Parts: sequence; C-alpha cells; structure tokens
Amino acid sequence: MRIALLQMTSGIDPAVNAADLRHGIAAAAVNGAGMIFVPEMAGLIDRDRARAAAAIHAEADDPVLATVRDAAAAAGIWVQLGSLALRRGDGRLANRSFVIDASGAIRARYDKLHLFDVDLPTGESWRESAAYAPGEGAVVVDTPAGALGLSICYDLRFPALYAALAEAGAVLLAIPAAFTRPTGAAHWHALMRARAIENGCFVIAAAQAGAHEDGRSTYGHSLVVDPWGEVLLDMGTARGLGFAEIDVAQVAEVRGRIPVLAHRRAIPPITRA
Repeated sequence: MRIALLQMTSGIDPAVNAADLRHGIAAAAVNGAGMIFVPEMAGLIDRDRARAAAAIHAEADDPVLATVRDAAAAAGIWVQLGSLALRRGDGRLANRSFVIDASGAIRARYDKLHLFDVDLPTGESWRESAAYAPGEGAVVVDTPAGALGLSICYDLRFPALYAALAEAGAVLLAIPAAFTRPTGAAHWHALMRARAIENGCFVIAAAQAGAHEDGRSTYGHSLVVDPWGEVLLDMGTARGLGFAEIDVAQVAEVRGRIPVLAHRRAIPPITRA
C-alpha cells in the first residue's frame, strides 16, 4: 500500500493549519496514497498558553478535527491525525491522536502517555504536564495498511510501550512528533530504527519541521523505517508530502528471521549483588 506523510510547520492559527491539512490530505489521495500520516500538534503550536487557550476546544467542537474528517471523506483516504490539543471534561488538556477512516469516521483515539518535562542544555525548558493530563491506555487499530499501534513523540523513549503494541498485534507503529532540534539531531534516527528493529514493525513518523511562529524550532526528518531497520523515507527539513510503499508481508518475513516477539520473556526479579 502507498502511504503519505505530511511534514508541517504548524503555527498559532488553527484555521491556517486546518487549510494545510485539507490540502495535504487531498494531494495525498490524488497521488495514490491510501492513508496519510500527519504530525503531533497539527492544529496548533503555541507556547503562549494564555493565547493558545482560546484556540483549544473540546473534541466535539474542535474545528481542525472537523476539517480533517471532512477532508478524509471528500478524498476517500484514511488519516492518522498525529495529535491535537483538546480540552477534557475535567478542564485539563489532552494531547490526542486519531485514526479517521475514508468516510470521515473516527476509528480510534489515543492520549499521549508520557509527558515531556525536561530542561535542555540549550536553556529550553518544557513542562507538558503543567497543562496536559497523561493518557491511560495503549491502542492498536486495524487500518487498510495493517494493524497500527498508536503513540506520540516522547513515547518514543519508552520501549515497553512498543513491545506491548507489537504483542497486541501491531505491524505498524505511528510515532507523530514535534521533536526539538537538539534532541532530534542526537537521537531521532537511532530511536526510530531501534523501535522498528526490536519489534519487527514498520515505523511511520510524521514530524513538525522548521521555525514556528511561537519561537520554537522542530527537527523534521519525517521517517518511514521498515522492520529490518532500513530507512525507506527521510523527508529532511522541508515542508510537504512524502510517499512510501508498505508491504506488511515483510513483517512476517523479518519476524521469522529473528523471532524476537516469540522469544521475549517477562523480566524475572532482579537481584542486586
């Protein structure tokens, strides 16, 4: 199956980001893709939380989600909507990913489990948990491309999540992201290839790229990695669409050669000597 990845530089105006999503979804379908993957925080990137608050809605009222659902139905294509910032019923925010089918129906939702709270050597400080609540479960959803395990950005650093997704039947792993440039340059490719290799899965990582209106910069390099760890697509730092061919038969082949899922064991109690 042919898939598309949309590499974005989302800004502070959800209407502009929604228009970029609509255009990308339509173009992916015209170019023969059966499914498109888009980045984390596709609808809004704004570190000014007071300004951003007016643009964050409950899921039922979110205009970017409505646009993407309409665009998917109009183009007849599945969409893995990397994530949106949404307001929960308890007043906290969710960093929520969606899988939307070719009729515009929502097939799956996933709230980011691991929140990015770090101080970088560059002086950048991130406190995702100050506004967002962590998710409470992992998700695998059947798609035309294969069984897809959902995750978001910082989840990448927690391999147990991907082991659980693979053991639950995932043959594809979605890792939409808005990686910082320093951490991306250091770790992005190595971690993406590791998640693919250790689980015998395709990894599909649509990313934010470039200098954003709110002052932050993201790494880009949207990737597709095959189950053997080969990079099938690396989009560099430019905005736009990229395409890759996915053959899930390769998953069974690779897992047959190195049957890590079959050999994986629960870790016994650790003795500290």
